[in-house]
Amino acid sequence: MGIPRVLPQGRLSYGMQLPVQSQSTMYAEGWEADAGPTELAAVARAADRHGFAYVAVCDHIAVPRRLAAAMSTTWYDPVATLGYLAAVTERVRLLSHVAVVGLRHPLATAKQYATLDRLSGGRLILGVGAGHVVEEFDAVGADFAGRGGVLDETIDALKAALGEDEFPEHHGERYDFAGLGQRPRPVQTPRPPVWVGGSSPAAVRRAALRGDGWLPQGDPRDRLPGQIDRVRRLRAEAGIADPIEIGAIAEPLYVGEPGWHVGRYTLHGKPDALAESLRAYRAMGVDQIQVRFRSRGVAELLDQMAAFAADVAPHLDM
Repeated sequence: MGIPRVLPQGRLSYGMQLPVQSQSTMYAEGWEADAGPTELAAVARAADRHGFAYVAVCDHIAVPRRLAAAMSTTWYDPVATLGYLAAVTERVRLLSHVAVVGLRHPLATAKQYATLDRLSGGRLILGVGAGHVVEEFDAVGADFAGRGGVLDETIDALKAALGEDEFPEHHGERYDFAGLGQRPRPVQTPRPPVWVGGSSPAAVRRAALRGDGWLPQGDPRDRLPGQIDRVRRLRAEAGIADPIEIGAIAEPLYVGEPGWHVGRYTLHGKPDALAESLRAYRAMGVDQIQVRFRSRGVAELLDQMAAFAADVAPHLDM
């Protein structure tokens, strides 16, 4: 049985990775270091109010000292964070972007995310990825070198464990379980959607053959059409008729003229010009864009979200 679409068909939806919860120097704003749950909740409520398709949270268990300066060590747990935000929102979807599920046994992951889906009224999107930090895998006794194969099987095991059967069953090379009941079951049937992250050839193949959605990791605009074509071709060759929901990470945005340096790659200016630029993603076959707004504080971020929803979003599908 196919998984119902998360996103409205024929439209370009938009979601966002939350600030504060992960603070890599690649994207975190300076104000986030002193922010916390209050700001997180305010941004999630704004996303809920302004029609964002999802809010997303990253996943790292522990960051080694050699990477701490670039990545920081601030990475909120995705399940705890999304569970907290589920209680202060009503409709916005809750996305793990991405959960490094190879760090945990599939039954443990299924228990966490099934509970999240139940508590949120069926708003989970389980985004999964392979991970990239070897020390993190070593610390928990996980297989870093074989993480691709681990992820492939983990996705299969999670699909079984998050399905409608109270006593799920999976028999694989690494994981084997049957006759073990798990409640609560997810609200979504036949199971919550699984979106697969990554842009390497192996990740694209994994998304095509095992995913209900694809979360590319920073592919530039000129590379995306070829990647999307490959996803669709691989699904067709495998005889998979169910649609796959395609994502993209848009350039940083600032609605209007900022009056401060927002970086050379930030799209900024009048709303109609921003909408025209972002519509190019829809023409490529993208279903949802993940947006990020430059800001100097949470108040400016909330203003940017409101301006985008009011003045840019209505023109994304013209």
